[in-house]
Amino acid sequence: MGYVHAEIKLKNPRLPNLKIITVKAMVYTGALTLCIPDHIALQLKLEINSQREVTTADGRKQMVPYVGPIEILFENRNCFVGALVLGDEVLLGAVPMEDMDLIVSPGHRKLIVNPDSPNFPHALVK
Repeated sequence: MGYVHAEIKLKNPRLPNLKIITVKAMVYTGALTLCIPDHIALQLKLEINSQREVTTADGRKQMVPYVGPIEILFENRNCFVGALVLGDEVLLGAVPMEDMDLIVSPGHRKLIVNPDSPNFPHALVK
């Protein structure tokens, strides 16, 4: 299918007067969390909550900062998450996508709002 990218907005909900950042994120269902580069964490003035050990695609393990909270906005959806600080681009993983009820459309190679629930996100809680 190739790479899928989406334009998302990121903001610090603790600092509502801080400007929202619009970024092009790589959408990757093989990752769980949101990953952001250091310069995004600095621009949003996100606080480091802890350090987390991560395993990268090449099998290396490293400790990285875990920051938050951070609000993600996409079309008519939003969610609040923590983010791992690593890499040189924003990576949108499966957990925030599931929280916002978004799906990857393979035929169009893009991230879309779930067509079964276009007006607000649906969550399965059973």
